[in-house]
Amino acid sequence: MIYLENNFIKAGFVEKGAELQSLINKETGVEYMWGGDPVFWGKHSPVLFPIVGGLKDNEYSFGGNKYSLGRHGFARDSIFSVIEQTETSISFGMSDTADSLTKYPFHFQFLVQYTINKSELIVKYIVKNMGKDAMYFSVGAHPAFNVPLNKDLTFEDYSLKFEKKETVSIYPLDDSGQTKINAIPFLNDSDELPLHKSLFYKDALVFKELVSDKITIQTKDDTHGITIAFKEYPYMGIWSAKDADFLCIEPWDGIADNEAVSGVLEEKEGIKILQAAQVYESSWSISIF
Repeated sequence: MIYLENNFIKAGFVEKGAELQSLINKETGVEYMWGGDPVFWGKHSPVLFPIVGGLKDNEYSFGGNKYSLGRHGFARDSIFSVIEQTETSISFGMSDTADSLTKYPFHFQFLVQYTINKSELIVKYIVKNMGKDAMYFSVGAHPAFNVPLNKDLTFEDYSLKFEKKETVSIYPLDDSGQTKINAIPFLNDSDELPLHKSLFYKDALVFKELVSDKITIQTKDDTHGITIAFKEYPYMGIWSAKDADFLCIEPWDGIADNEAVSGVLEEKEGIKILQAAQVYESSWSISIF
């Protein structure tokens, strides 16, 4: 594992998937990231690229050709290289390969940069179009946090605190991972969601219309928690594996196909368009307390 460390936090990363796997509060020794127990879910914080969520039938069409691409894309299973490392930041990079071009016909460079600042970890995604034509992509995060953080508490002792009061619906996922067209009313003028494991028995809570830019995992029974800031991301997924002691807060710049899609990449909901030689950047952050 490769580490970044200051007086407040110690963060650990691996080159596979440019994945954050550890985030420790140095004052308390508490580990904030899920340990990846494969009985529940064997990952920690996968990076989602070049799609977020699942495609209908795991395929899409572009330029008259069909391509197969699995849920959340291939970056999370790819080996990145360390491009640059300083005392406070590390940048991982990957580019298109002969194999990636069979699934995703674009030439690109994808960078994941982590920076520590006191008790905050800032995550930046950079996509560079290295081809001659426009490219289409989505990018997102899937960090899993230990809940409870305090071993004497339970998952149900925690709640989510939204930055602003929300009146918002969720978009359920079907058995194949597509969002349903009809939304279900979920929060009504509320800024708090008590956590219960049964919330996630039907997969993730998918939001498209949050007005908050921050969500905090907190409990009235302890002073420690986590705040995720995601101002640049229009979609949000909140998920846990069934009966697991973790919670994913997932800022997305893209979303799974819905059940009525055409399958044409250019028409995909939330897809980003990047012209030749252009660069996309977006950032989100984790603050621990």
